[in-house]
Amino acid sequence: MRTEVKQLLKDHSLRLTQGRVDVISIFLNRNVAISHGDIEADVDGKYDRVTIYRTLKSFLEKGLIHKVLDDTGATRYALCSDSCSEQSHQHNHIHFKCQKCDETTCLDHVNIPSVKLPEGFEMIESNYLITGTCNKCA
Repeated sequence: MRTEVKQLLKDHSLRLTQGRVDVISIFLNRNVAISHGDIEADVDGKYDRVTIYRTLKSFLEKGLIHKVLDDTGATRYALCSDSCSEQSHQHNHIHFKCQKCDETTCLDHVNIPSVKLPEGFEMIESNYLITGTCNKCA
């Protein structure tokens, strides 16, 4: 087991279980946003649907992953940056979905355009999705 996986779980106050280790390893190996179904396929029946769902829910609550909505309406998940915690998710960044390979990638270092909302509106969270061709498919 990779030290990085153990440390991530420890840093987010998550108990070390084989299921959590396996799921977080999938995120680290893929480095793109993945769906519940992607995880199910990768674990190949080792864990049931509910166990995977609970694992993702725990990861979300502890600030380890965040939800990524794509143009199909499907929910995918991606690792959070180091600045996320249980108290504060800092994942207002751009997501890029490649129209050729269908991978969705977090673009943490791309500036988000500023949005001026009408008076009386308050932004809590924003989701930015750009579609096109990624650098692997170009």
